[in-house]
Amino acid sequence: MGRKHHNKKTHKNNPHRPNEYKGVIEVTRSGMGFVVVEGLETDILVRPSDFNTALHGDTVRVQVGEPRPGKRVQGTVIDVVERKQEEFIGKLQMNKGFAFFVADSKKSMPDIYIPQSGFNGAQDGNRVVIKIIDWGKESGKRPVGSVVTILDEENANDVAMKEILLENGFPLEFPENAMEEASRITDLIPETEIKKRKDYREILTFTIDPYDAKDFDDALSIRLLKNGNYEIGVHIADVSHYVEPDTALDEAAYSKATSVYLPDRVSPMLPEHISNVLCSLRPHEDKLTFSVMFQMTAKGTVKQHWLGKTIIHSNHRFAYEEVQEIIEKGEGVYSEEILLLNTIAQRLRKKRFDKGAINFSSQEVRFKLDETGKPLGVVIKESTEAHQLIEEFMLLANKFVAQDISKVKVKDKPVPFPYRVHDLPSEEKLMPFMAFARKFGHKFDTSTPEHIAESFNIMLKDAEGKPEQHVLEQLGIRTMAKAVYSTENIGHYGLGFENYCHFTSPIRRYPDILAHRVLQNVLTDKVKVDKMMERKCKHSSERERAAMDAERAANKYKQVEYMRNFLGEEFEGVISGVASFGFWVETVAHKCEGMVSITSLAEYDEFRLVESDYMLVGARSGRKFRIGDKVTIKVVAANLDKRQLDYDWVLTPMVEETDNAAPEAPHKHTVKRKKKKTEG
Repeated sequence: MGRKHHNKKTHKNNPHRPNEYKGVIEVTRSGMGFVVVEGLETDILVRPSDFNTALHGDTVRVQVGEPRPGKRVQGTVIDVVERKQEEFIGKLQMNKGFAFFVADSKKSMPDIYIPQSGFNGAQDGNRVVIKIIDWGKESGKRPVGSVVTILDEENANDVAMKEILLENGFPLEFPENAMEEASRITDLIPETEIKKRKDYREILTFTIDPYDAKDFDDALSIRLLKNGNYEIGVHIADVSHYVEPDTALDEAAYSKATSVYLPDRVSPMLPEHISNVLCSLRPHEDKLTFSVMFQMTAKGTVKQHWLGKTIIHSNHRFAYEEVQEIIEKGEGVYSEEILLLNTIAQRLRKKRFDKGAINFSSQEVRFKLDETGKPLGVVIKESTEAHQLIEEFMLLANKFVAQDISKVKVKDKPVPFPYRVHDLPSEEKLMPFMAFARKFGHKFDTSTPEHIAESFNIMLKDAEGKPEQHVLEQLGIRTMAKAVYSTENIGHYGLGFENYCHFTSPIRRYPDILAHRVLQNVLTDKVKVDKMMERKCKHSSERERAAMDAERAANKYKQVEYMRNFLGEEFEGVISGVASFGFWVETVAHKCEGMVSITSLAEYDEFRLVESDYMLVGARSGRKFRIGDKVTIKVVAANLDKRQLDYDWVLTPMVEETDNAAPEAPHKHTVKRKKKKTEG
C-alpha cells in the first residue's frame, strides 16, 4: 500500500514576477470577484472593472498591487488561462439588426452582443443557449455570441439538465471538427491491423453491464488451459486506436475528460459514433481491444499475465440482473463460466479486504422516469455479486497495468503515468471521528496505516445492523481523502494497492486513454516522457469533480421535483448532517434529502450545535438531534429553482419527553411509505 502522504504542491509567487498569481475567480452576486489561489491564506479582491473578460469559475492570472496595512490584497486579471464555460442559457432581447443575450446566471456577468448572423432562427424573448465566439478582449467591447440552440420552455426538465451541464463547464455539443473526424472513421477493421494483434475471437467472451447501457467498455473471456489453470481475459475497448493525439477529437475528449451521467441522459466524453458504435464491445461483432490476460488458479492466484492489443468477438451481452439470477439459481446461459468467475471474484474480494482494503458499502439511488423525464419513483440499487464480479476483475486489471508501468524507468526516472492515487486519512479528520466512534465502543489502532484500515473494517463489521451503522459509515467516508489522478505514485489507500490506475473505461474517462497510450509506448519500446502528464492528471481530476457536482445537482433537481408530489405529507427519515442553522434529513422511502431549519425548531426549544458529537442539543429540554437518528418530517417546500427541499420536524408520540420538554404539537400522522460506481 502507498504509505506516503501526498505532498501537495501549492501555487506560490512566480519568482520572476513576484506580484503575479494563478487561481480561480469566484464572482459574488454583488459583482465583486475574489481569486482563490492555492497556498494563499486570503483571496485576492478584483473589482468588476479589472475582470478583463474573466467570468465566474475561470482560471486566471492576476497581478496584485502593493499590500496596504489592514487592507485586503487587490489585483487585476491580466490573462484568462482557462474558461470554465463558453456556452450559456438565457434570453434574447432583440433590436434592429442585433440582439443582446441576458444570461440566467445567478452570478454577475455582462450582456452578450448577438449579431443578426448569429440569430440562427431565434426570435425576441426566446430562451436560448449561446456560445461566445469573441470575448472582445482586443477591442475592449462586449463579448460576441451566436445562438446554438433554441430551448423548449415547456420542457422545464430539459432546460434544467442543460443548465446544470453548462454551469459545470460541460458543453452541450461537440465541436464540428471533432464530429467530422468521428464520422470519417470507418468501422471496417483492416487485415493489416488484425495481424498486429493477438486473436481471441474464438474464445468465449461476454459483456456484463447495466440493462440500459450502450457503451460497453469491457468484456471478459475465459477458457480452461491444459495445465488445469484458467485463462481469464479482461478486454477493454481500444479507444486510443481511434482517438489519436493532437486531433480535434482528442482535444474535445480531453476538454471534457469524462462522461457525465444525469438521471435522464448521458453527456458522453466522445461522440456517439465512437462511444456507442466503433468502440462499444457489442455482441457478435469483431472489436479492437487492449487486454490484460491472466493465467489463474480456481482460487484466484495469478500465475502469470500478459498485456497487449487484441481483437475479440463477444458471444453474449448480459445485464447485471441476468448474471445475478444465474449466480442465485445456478443455471442459465454460460452458467458454468459465470459461476466460476463469480467464485474467483469473491476470493479476490476477500483477499483484498484481508490485505487492508476498506469495506465501505455503497448504495446507488436512481429515479424511474416517464418519457418527459418526470420522476415516477425511486429505485435503490445495492451492490450485488454480479456487480462485484465485474468490479474485482477490473480492479485486478487496473492494478497489474499500474504495477508493470511503475517498474519502467526513463533516464533513471519513472515514466510519467496517470496513476489513480488515494492518500491516507488526514489526522485532522480522523481524530474527531475516532473520538465519536469510541462513544459506541469502537477503538482504533493508529500505529500504522494498515492498522487504521483494519480498525475501520472491524468497526464496520461490528456496527452492521446496529442503530449507529449508518452514521459511522457516512462519517467514516467523510474522513477519507479524495482519490485523484497524479504522476506521483503514492498508492491507493482505500483499495489497499501499492500501484493502481484507471485503464478499464476509456470510452468514458480520459485518464484511461492516457494510460493506454503510455502502455502501448512501453510495450513497443517507444517510451516517451510526457512533461505535461501531471497537468493532464490535474485537469482530469478537476473535470471528474465537476461531473460529480453536475450529477449531484441533477439528482437533487429530481428529488425536489419528485417530492413536490408529497407537500404536507409526513415520512420517516434519518438525520444525514447537522449544522448551526439546522439539520438535514434523508427520507427512508425515497432517499431524498431536505433541510429542517433551526428557525422551524424555535417553537420547541433553543438548539445549539455540538460539533464533537455531530448533533444539535436543546438548551431547556436537552433534546438531541444527531446524525443517524431516526425522525419524522413533514415536506413543507420544494423549490426547483434553488434545487432545495424544506422539511419540518414532527414531534411524534414515540419521542420520549423530558419534564421540561416542549409540549407535543398536535398533528395528523400519515402512513409512512417504506422502501423495501467503483474505482474500477
